[in-house]
Amino acid sequence: MKISAFTFLRNPIQLGYPFLESIRSALPLVDEYIIALGECNDESREAIEAIGDERIKIIDTQWNGTTGRGFVYGQQKMIGLFNTTGAWSLYLEGDEVLHERDIKGIRELAEQADEDPRIEAIAFKYHHFYGTPDQVATGPAWYRVEPRMIRNHDIRVIAPDGLFFVVMDKNRRGRYPKALESDATIHHYGWVRSVESHDEKSRQVSSFWGEHRTKGSPYEDVDPTNLKPFAGAHPEVMRDWLENKANREFNVNPDYRLTTRDRRQRVKRVIERFTGLDLCKRHHHKIRLRS
Repeated sequence: MKISAFTFLRNPIQLGYPFLESIRSALPLVDEYIIALGECNDESREAIEAIGDERIKIIDTQWNGTTGRGFVYGQQKMIGLFNTTGAWSLYLEGDEVLHERDIKGIRELAEQADEDPRIEAIAFKYHHFYGTPDQVATGPAWYRVEPRMIRNHDIRVIAPDGLFFVVMDKNRRGRYPKALESDATIHHYGWVRSVESHDEKSRQVSSFWGEHRTKGSPYEDVDPTNLKPFAGAHPEVMRDWLENKANREFNVNPDYRLTTRDRRQRVKRVIERFTGLDLCKRHHHKIRLRS
């Protein structure tokens, strides 16, 4: 069974993404890797080509910066997906990395899912590193499980933005995919990039969301009760990036005032603690393998 991977990128070196590590983390799993690459002002294309793997295919694209609401992310994501040829297609963003210990289990689960036509996607758990690689954001506002591998045949799928997929059973009505939840975890490093690269991203991409910003949201402006120490092991492919490029200076802003959203998330965490419920947003309908 053939498995594809795909992503979309634009100036990932300038924006401080561990995109090469992301690509390398999936190569042991996949038979092809499609990269929708927007026009870059850095040496990202050369860096990708230097990986030297014939499974990697670059699709040159243009970004439409006039649509707003993140539509261009969905557009670029679909270009990548439409160029994959595997039975299943794994989507990783440029700051998302697989752990080497999960590769075997992901392939086995995909092979099982392939035999069950009810299953349209496979969802992964998440570690959202925040501020430094030594802590993670854990509140219900941070998505804990997301579909990242989609069945590539027999269903019609669109991507409204960079985060989730929608299955179109009917021309005018879509729904979230029916997904099998994996034990594998995607490691998300977007919030431990250097402050400079974080600000550069805001300058470059805010217009795609109908905004005009020159600085990103400060790491320090956060509800500290959302942050927990990370006790696990990072993927081996991330070793050099974490040592040389990750943000290390972090202190919660003592003058930060909780927003209405922060207070709402605190209430949700209390409800979760006393009920055992998981109140985070899920962009899929959970389904189980047939016994």
